[in-house]
Amino acid sequence: MSPSVLETDGYKFSMAEAGWPLRQETFYYAHRRCPGPNGASVVPFDLESFLRDLMPTSDTGDFAYLAAQDYEVGGGFKAAVAEPLGKVAVTALPKGTWFLPREPVFSVTGPSALVSWLEPLALQLSYAIQVATLAVTEPDLLAREISTVTCDAQRELILRTLDAVGVKAPAIAVDEEGYVARVKAAAAELITIVGEPGRIFEVGLRAATCQRQHMLALEALKSVGITRTSHVFGARVLGLVPVGTMGHEHVQRFGNDEAAFRAMRDRRPGRSSYLLDTFDTVRSGIPSALRLMAEENARGDSIRYDSGDKEAQYKVAIARAKELGLRPVQILEDSFDAPLTRRFEDLRREVGWQPHEQFYGYGGYLVAKTSGTSLTRDRVAAVYKLSQSARTPTMKFGDEVADAGGGSGKQSVPGRPVVFRRLPGQPDGAPLGLIGQAGEAPPPGYELLSGGAPHVSRLPPSPPPPPPGANQHAVALSPATELLVAPLRKARAELLSAL
Repeated sequence: MSPSVLETDGYKFSMAEAGWPLRQETFYYAHRRCPGPNGASVVPFDLESFLRDLMPTSDTGDFAYLAAQDYEVGGGFKAAVAEPLGKVAVTALPKGTWFLPREPVFSVTGPSALVSWLEPLALQLSYAIQVATLAVTEPDLLAREISTVTCDAQRELILRTLDAVGVKAPAIAVDEEGYVARVKAAAAELITIVGEPGRIFEVGLRAATCQRQHMLALEALKSVGITRTSHVFGARVLGLVPVGTMGHEHVQRFGNDEAAFRAMRDRRPGRSSYLLDTFDTVRSGIPSALRLMAEENARGDSIRYDSGDKEAQYKVAIARAKELGLRPVQILEDSFDAPLTRRFEDLRREVGWQPHEQFYGYGGYLVAKTSGTSLTRDRVAAVYKLSQSARTPTMKFGDEVADAGGGSGKQSVPGRPVVFRRLPGQPDGAPLGLIGQAGEAPPPGYELLSGGAPHVSRLPPSPPPPPPGANQHAVALSPATELLVAPLRKARAELLSAL
């Protein structure tokens, strides 16, 4: 059965109304990390079929509910999601393919509102991929990870995944009560720290293994007084309040923070929450948000932190806001847990911000870390990112620096990305994978994997360890991708230097 159009995060509706819901856009899915003995993950399903099963259905009741919750959508959104099956093009790695960190597992091109809408449900794929990968590389570890699960739907997903990779399922117990109790306990601790449940909202749809697990978590949170969630369908069913304003894709569409912030403020009624880190939090996001707030100080808008050193960013934002006579509401999300919440409550008191001026959003901490498994979205850092809007490639940069293993933090890939894999007989120093572009010819010594016939790719399940100083699993950019990245980096540098 196709999901309801409400089965996504609230900010998808905000961004559609402040953007261009019928514009053709491309999003891609990737893992920034691939834990395990060979540093790679396996695709268990036919991804085009998987994605088509996620396409939404809608009716007038759904749209009436959105309007009643201050998420009214216009004709563009309704046209984008109507009869969605014929509106998207999927380019994916074949079933059975091994992929490396940062490589695009699939991309989806179609009307902006529709391909954006898919994000939370598409990200739940990360759990099945981890189950499949452990099943064929570390079966003993998998048996421990799935010995007890949160619900029957999660168990059915595991069985379907193991069947897809030809592995016999071990014994799997279901413990809904235990999961609900752990969610309640984690939430109760947070409420004790912040003083009242009204200062907490939930953003964990994309961190769940399946929809049923997330609904269990929401029921548990409601029972302890947390009444706001990003999951619009869950809010409708359980009588909660749907929340969410802005994600990175919105800022990427406009190419700079201030234009994106103005579009949200000027095209959609109600308060806005400005996401700060798409290009650079301190040099661009914070000053842009404060300039807008200074124009209409009585709106009660908020600023939201995501990547980088949030404590340092927070102190800068508070200092600059005080200089301007502003008191923006602080929205703190991304990797927040009980210790970090305590620290930011201390900071709030130090800077003189009131409790009602600071709120916290929790996703994986409440939904995934309570699930009894380490196979979470955070473990692989699964992402679903806008890479092209109309004919314009776009990237998310963020504030992290590259990690010791050569990763690029939260920097995304532009264009319509595909995977090229190194052919046998090539020099060991050549990258195993190249991130190329749709329509680009594979460079000499490589073959195109994305969109190909089902097969097991040339990356073996258990490659030998690399020699000292070598990086056998390196993923590089193809010439065509480099040509897209260079001007985007230059434009960001010019933007920041002008501030």
